[in-house]
Amino acid sequence: MSDADQTAATGTTGAPLAAGAPLAVGAPLAAVSPSATAPVASGAGKRKVYSGGRRWEFLYFAVRNKKLVIGLSVEIIFVLAAIIGPFVAPYPPKQFVAPAFLHPSWSHLLGTSYFGQDVFSLLLDSLRESYLVGFLGAAFAGIIGLAIGFIAGWRGGWLDEVLQTFTYIVVMIPSLVLLIVIGAYLKSHSAFFEGVFIGVTTWPWVARAVRAQTFTLRQRDFVDLARLSGKRGPSIVLKDIAPNMASYILLAFILLFGSSMLIAVNYDFLGLGPTSGVSLGDMLNLAELWSGLQLHLWWWFIPPGAVMTLMVAALLVANVGLDEVFNPKLRET
Repeated sequence: MSDADQTAATGTTGAPLAAGAPLAVGAPLAAVSPSATAPVASGAGKRKVYSGGRRWEFLYFAVRNKKLVIGLSVEIIFVLAAIIGPFVAPYPPKQFVAPAFLHPSWSHLLGTSYFGQDVFSLLLDSLRESYLVGFLGAAFAGIIGLAIGFIAGWRGGWLDEVLQTFTYIVVMIPSLVLLIVIGAYLKSHSAFFEGVFIGVTTWPWVARAVRAQTFTLRQRDFVDLARLSGKRGPSIVLKDIAPNMASYILLAFILLFGSSMLIAVNYDFLGLGPTSGVSLGDMLNLAELWSGLQLHLWWWFIPPGAVMTLMVAALLVANVGLDEVFNPKLRET
């Protein structure tokens, strides 16, 4: 073949065809521009999506959610401090170990109180009491709220009306006044008593939310299939409806945990908390009673207030992160 014929066949004098130019029949593949045939890079211009198995789906999104990671990290630090703090505290928390009104130093990281107590040791010891009351309050409120919500939502009818009326009555009871009345007849309070009291007075919103969710889920097809298979009501609620609400129940427990600790701080600050042990609210109460603010002993009342704020804030941030992980529409990819 002559040079002219070869040029006419390839459409070029040795150079590749321009992208989009027509290719003559029989033209070699090398004549086409590499840019026209190169495959598009995978993921270019597209959002990264999870392609693994469903088993690791939650963990995949959880470790990539900044809110969840930050919130849990802060909370884990405080939990570890509450567990090991009393064993590594530099001084006995309730003993007078130094002169009063000492400013923070290497010997006393947060100074000393009006009574010469090491404030840092008091702070470490108070974390355990606050977490214990928060957990007990959340546990009792969660158990009562879930039980009433599931029963009312599943059974409906007159039983639902009775439970709803009881829920409204509990909502209307002033818990602070009730605690003052009960405290007048008790010689001593304990963390267990305070946690139970908080739990039995803060469950109504959980019961109402679970009742509404149960009403919706009991009309789904999988519930009808469970009924046809011969399952009884309690089994359907526990094995079919409750697992579909697992994420919501976990989020509700976290909110109950944080609110229980805040309520406990309010009670302790008013002097209605446990008579034995020290909590963050007790530290604030003692600082207020012995004029810590007027004497400018900022290291006595600011650390417990800041720690409580961080504890509750970390729970709320982790709660928002979990909501984003559980909800596919809010997930960060």
